[in-house]
Amino acid sequence: MITVHHLNNSRSQRVLWLLEELGVPYTIRHYQRDPATMLAPPELRQVHPLGFSPVITDGTATLAESGAIIEYLVERYGGGRLIPPAGTPQRLRYTYWLHYAEGSAMPPLLLSLVFRRLPQGPMPFFMRPLVRGIAQKVRDKFVDPRLRVHFDYMEGELAANDWFAGPEFSAADIQMSFPIEAGQARGMVDARRPRLAAWLERIHARPAYRRALEQGGPFELLS
Repeated sequence: MITVHHLNNSRSQRVLWLLEELGVPYTIRHYQRDPATMLAPPELRQVHPLGFSPVITDGTATLAESGAIIEYLVERYGGGRLIPPAGTPQRLRYTYWLHYAEGSAMPPLLLSLVFRRLPQGPMPFFMRPLVRGIAQKVRDKFVDPRLRVHFDYMEGELAANDWFAGPEFSAADIQMSFPIEAGQARGMVDARRPRLAAWLERIHARPAYRRALEQGGPFELLS
């Protein structure tokens, strides 16, 4: 039996969604972020040394990293579902977007989160205006322009098809959900990017997505 070590408001929500799409039985062990630091609890280190989420256990196997987990579950339990056939252009796109989500899309989103929260951290009162100014300059000159490049690129890539790998929904769309939902929380997905907004509506309407939310609990991305 697969166990998903599920941290609230985290990437592990994608793993629950994938398992619901595949109809694979699983159990959930819930973990809550520290309300002050928003970090994962130390109990997760008992499952994986890095103490991050998502992590799954399947028999004697323990696997971390959402992309690796998705590849493992689709290969072991998918039976050809949610992945384009090997050797096709769609398979190449599938592999690309599966890795793009964390390798390219998430770093500027994480930087955006860091520099938004930095001025709110503990510091001497006389330092706060300086830190606020530096953080705003980094966002204006570097982080936000990179985010616009990435989200314009994603918007353009949906011009030919409704889904990232091609005309059919795939696990690459599940992997892409976290950065795009994080982008929506940061104001990057709205009427200016109608294809991404429509893509979000499509994934939110999927029954398996809604079942995963019921299983995982309230899901709100940090902004």
